[in-house]
Amino acid sequence: MHTLPELRELERLIKLGRGRLETQVACEVQAGKQSYPVYQIALGNPDPAVPAIGFFGGIHGLERIGTQVLLCFLRGLITRLAWDKSLHHLLENVRVVFMPLMNPGGMAHNTRSNPHGVDLMRNAPVEATESVPFLLGGHRYSPRLPWYRGAAGAPMESENQALCKAVHAELLSHPFSIALDCHSGFGLRDRLWFPHAHSVHPIAHLADILALEELFEQSHPNHRYLFEPQSLQYRTHGDIWDYLYLQAQQEPAKTFLPLTLEMGSWLWVKKNPRQFFSRHGMFNPTAQHRLQRVLRGHTVWLDFLLRATQGHDNWLATGPKRLRLQERAVERWYRP
Repeated sequence: MHTLPELRELERLIKLGRGRLETQVACEVQAGKQSYPVYQIALGNPDPAVPAIGFFGGIHGLERIGTQVLLCFLRGLITRLAWDKSLHHLLENVRVVFMPLMNPGGMAHNTRSNPHGVDLMRNAPVEATESVPFLLGGHRYSPRLPWYRGAAGAPMESENQALCKAVHAELLSHPFSIALDCHSGFGLRDRLWFPHAHSVHPIAHLADILALEELFEQSHPNHRYLFEPQSLQYRTHGDIWDYLYLQAQQEPAKTFLPLTLEMGSWLWVKKNPRQFFSRHGMFNPTAQHRLQRVLRGHTVWLDFLLRATQGHDNWLATGPKRLRLQERAVERWYRP
């Protein structure tokens, strides 16, 4: 029996969804004497012609709340399958993938990095084209320091290799796909970041990001998410979503939108300053009522993304409208 609570909950959900979920172990991670599985779960229509969405979390072991949000959402989907006909209809037209605990070794040991001391969000073979913050932007000095990228020339860590394999097989094989990676730890607001992290240059699908934001604003006008490119805050080497987005550009007829939900954990510390003295508390809500509010609140965003993926043909802009959206997005995010 695993001692990691999030992994035990994930395995309970796999058992609960038996017969409805497609489950595999994407890789095994050794942390000390304990081996941990990285699970990959899929449901919905496997037809490569339908759109697809992937939900990812737990890439940083200290940020447990990302995994918890996804487990809460997954539990809701599994239980609704027993009675919700509309969900069955939705899943006939979309492919859904979950990898909610990408770094079980780091989470078990309460470290940001994986058991090798590598930050999985600095580990991809992507070099920043502009200056990056010292250490924070990724470095190769020592695995004892945070934000370590791994040795130069070494292959990506097994967790990232499993992630890339899943994204290629389950998302990039479809004409339209979205990926959402759940993190915490930056600022007082919940942010939704999109590429690039390695460059200040706008991505080719900037118009689609703006169209998605405006669709969410129309559907949920009281939300408090801030959409922005990650490079607006800081740049990094080795961002795994930049790497996958750049690979997706080899097939320009397809659309791949990788997003990062960066939950503003500073707000939790502000409300309870004692959390600052706990590594766990700096990145996760510790009060039970606050945890429940976070889990409940982000479910709205996850459900919206699932439905927006299924209905992407109805909101993706084309022709002159797309050009106008691109111009507005550049004006908003890339000009002083």
